[in-house]
Amino acid sequence: MDLTIGYAAALEQFHPTEVLEIAALAERHGFSGVMAADHFQPWTPAQGQAAFVWNVLTALGERTRGDIGPGVTAPTFRYHPAMVAQASATLAAMYPGRHWLGVGSGEALNEHVVAPYWPEAPERINRMFEAVDVIRRLFANSAAGKDTKHSGAFYRLESTRLWTMPAEPPPVYVATGGPVTARRAGKHADGLITVGAPPEKVAGLFDRFAGGAREAGKDPATMPRILQLHLSWAPTDEEAMANALEQWPNGAMRFPKADIRSPFDFAAMAKLVRPEDFAGRMTISADPDVHRAEIQKYVDLGVDRLYLHNVGRNQREWVEVFGREVLPKVRR
Repeated sequence: MDLTIGYAAALEQFHPTEVLEIAALAERHGFSGVMAADHFQPWTPAQGQAAFVWNVLTALGERTRGDIGPGVTAPTFRYHPAMVAQASATLAAMYPGRHWLGVGSGEALNEHVVAPYWPEAPERINRMFEAVDVIRRLFANSAAGKDTKHSGAFYRLESTRLWTMPAEPPPVYVATGGPVTARRAGKHADGLITVGAPPEKVAGLFDRFAGGAREAGKDPATMPRILQLHLSWAPTDEEAMANALEQWPNGAMRFPKADIRSPFDFAAMAKLVRPEDFAGRMTISADPDVHRAEIQKYVDLGVDRLYLHNVGRNQREWVEVFGREVLPKVRR
């Protein structure tokens, strides 16, 4: 499987029209594909945006040529799985071979706005896998001209089908940072999505994912391993750190964040974040080669696709520098 390095579009930070401009610029500078965040609210008020990801993905399909996917969506509370399946199938029909569906178990920050009850993590994960099952069955049955009916622990679906389908259903990738979920993803999904973490943790997730795939009779070597990497680059180390502290303090918070409901609560917690809290969690440097070495570590672990997110607002300058000095030097 070829290595690709794409652009992670932070819809929490940038107006959708600006995202389109930056994504097109990134493609011209060697980035391949776009992962766009699905957020109802930003992490902190300073980030300032939260556009509807499906609209933006459609526009990205027109403005770029690479792959496009939500990174990631939660087909669990805001959306019924059938609605996610319809949105995804339509994108895949419009942009054949380019769209993939990334799903996760969600965060209260986004999902609580419509959910009467926010469950513990095990239930959220079980909901996600039931949703994956509904989506995959809808894809398969609709492609065969058949209806799907579902009555499960969390979702009901009356007999129906997706009337607009691509020639090939989009692949479904599951996002996780936990080993148990990674194994289940290997069994039930087409690929794995995770985020930058210590290499030994990422390697462990890949091993569990591969084990689950083999248990289901699948070849893990054919299943993409995708990683989103947050970083902070600027012309000076001081600027890079200031960008991280102001725009992405959530990256330094050393505790689970899935139960926090408000950007303003995140902002209050961000007042406690210090520069040293980013150590081991995010690379912050003015030296492109430091970032290249960090990226190379994940490639050496077997990552097939990397989506890079520079947390500062200096997106255009970063895209040009990385396109010139980083991407050409990363090797499989």
